[in-house]
Parts: sequence; C-alpha cells; structure tokens
Amino acid sequence: MRALLKKCFRWRWGLLEQVRWYGSGLSMLFMYLTGYLPSQALRKFIYCRVYGARIAKSAVIYGGAEIRAAKRLTIGENTTIGHGAVLDARGGLSIGRNVNFSTGVWIWTMQHDPRDPKFGIETAPVVVKDYAWLSCRSVVLPGVTVGEGSVVAAGAVVTQDVPDYSIVGGVPARVIGERPRNLNYRLGKDGGYAPFI
Repeated sequence: MRALLKKCFRWRWGLLEQVRWYGSGLSMLFMYLTGYLPSQALRKFIYCRVYGARIAKSAVIYGGAEIRAAKRLTIGENTTIGHGAVLDARGGLSIGRNVNFSTGVWIWTMQHDPRDPKFGIETAPVVVKDYAWLSCRSVVLPGVTVGEGSVVAAGAVVTQDVPDYSIVGGVPARVIGERPRNLNYRLGKDGGYAPFI
C-alpha cells in the first residue's frame, strides 16, 4: 500500500510540475506576442495591468520588445525603448528617466555561470540611470549599473559598471570618451513618437 501511495504522489507531483511548466511557457508566449501588438497604449496596459510592470505614462516602448518577468521591471518618465529590445527583468531591472534604448538593445539580469560544472544560473539586478543612451545592438550583462548621462556605443558588451557621463564602447566595453553634464532633453511622448509602432 505504501509503495502505491508513493507512486500516486510522484505521479500527481509530476503532473503539477508539468502544468506549472506549460503555464509558464504560455505566459512567456503571451508576453512575447504582446510586444507585437500594433498599439503602444495596449502594450503598456498589458505589461502594467496584467504582468505588474511599473512603467511611467510618458515612457514609450516600440514594437517587438521582449520583456521577461515584467513585475520586476521599472521604467521612468520620458524613457524610450526601441524596436526589438530584450528587457530581462528576472533579476530586477530599473530604468531611469529620459533614457534612450536604440533598436535591438539587450539587457540581461540572469545568465549561466560558465565556471559552474552543473551550468548553474547567476542572477543580479541591472540599473540604468537617468539620461543614459544605449545605442543599437548593445548588450548589458547582469549586475551592471549604467551611470547617469552615459552612452553605450553600438555593439558594445557591458560587463562592468559604466561611470556617470562617460562614453563606453567595445567588447568588453571600456571608457572611450566623456559626455557633457548639462543634459536637459525630454524623450518619450514629449519627444514625439509614433503611437502605432
């Protein structure tokens, strides 16, 4: 009798795990498809109301963006997220005000540990401060803070913190210049945007 109970418990537990796994997959699929809806207002409504993201009303997220773990994502006022961005908020992602993400920027907060013999996962939050500009196809890895007013050049891979008002580029990214400190522009809806893309 005891063996039969153990077998039933294992079967039931396995079924619950399968249901949870499929549910998670469906949720990720719906989130992915949300990025392609032809209305910014509708996308933001779903990200915030259904998935719990905290996105300022004046922020803009263009089509094709992929968001992971939206409930751990914060986006500040007048920030613009370009087409095809990947915002991995599983480890926590905070994006400040008047930040510009160009097309295809990838932010990762979770990755595999290459030194772990079991290919384990390491997680660390990413913070992008006010007035930062991440140019096209740049990548930011877990645990990085991108400083206020800083610029990440196109194609750069950021593995360490970026100092305020610096310009970084390369693989891995290193400081290649400075940016003025008197930044006062406004992006997002105030900077002009296309509501249906």
